[in-house]
Amino acid sequence: MTHGHDPRSRGPGSCTLEVPLRRLAVFGLSAVGLTGTISIFAAGGSPGFDTYAYWLTGHGPLYAVRDGFGAFQYTPAALFFVWPVSLLPWPFAFPVWLLISAVALVALGRRWALALLVFLPVPMELFEGNIDLLLALAVLVGFRYPAAWAFVLVTKLTPGIGLLWFAFRREWRPLAVAIAATALLLAASLLIPGAWTAWWAHITDRPVGPTPNQVNMPVWFRLPLAAALVAWGARTDRRWTVIVAATLALPALWLYSLSMLVGLVPLRRSEVRGRRASGRSAR
Repeated sequence: MTHGHDPRSRGPGSCTLEVPLRRLAVFGLSAVGLTGTISIFAAGGSPGFDTYAYWLTGHGPLYAVRDGFGAFQYTPAALFFVWPVSLLPWPFAFPVWLLISAVALVALGRRWALALLVFLPVPMELFEGNIDLLLALAVLVGFRYPAAWAFVLVTKLTPGIGLLWFAFRREWRPLAVAIAATALLLAASLLIPGAWTAWWAHITDRPVGPTPNQVNMPVWFRLPLAAALVAWGARTDRRWTVIVAATLALPALWLYSLSMLVGLVPLRRSEVRGRRASGRSAR
């Protein structure tokens, strides 16, 4: 009696070869990515362009800088997350923020963290000192702890369209938790005198239109596409669509903004683990 060959089965030789090859890939990509990142920082320019705006929130009136270097664009409620960096002298503030971003990258990429530096938006994000890696981490954590969505909503707002995941799946409790956490931060920010009035004047008086290195596609055009993607993902149980939709819905889409897509890595990792677990249970 002959038995059919199970394509999922692997010989011992393939297993012993797979691990060294994977380690070699991680090492090689990490070396290339780390070298490229060091080159970007060493090339000159002004690292921490966006971090400086966060630091400046503790050194003068909010929204005093209308646009460009030092312009703070987030809502007053975002101060609870970024203001603490202003307590440090600037020469220390950016390294601390860089460390926070690096921790987020490690949390997302695990052993592939350094290898992910070959994806150009990631070292650019580290150089600029923005919050895109932190947004990706918040979206992922938000699947289990929906209150994390408050960080997304009070900073860049429009990526919060990913919350439609819960609405389309009729998961009302996590949606309510996310909204309640956001409302709590918004209420607390009302205690900052004149902050919301200054913010409204700031966003309504800003220059419109794309700038160099920015995707020439307005957010009002991208939002329906992001919502449709989340709707399809929620119906077919594809969590990766939330990360992609949140990235697509960013108010300003820069090249370094695509670093948010690093959030696809842990989703893929959990998907592979799930398939392996279901494969073992089926045997």
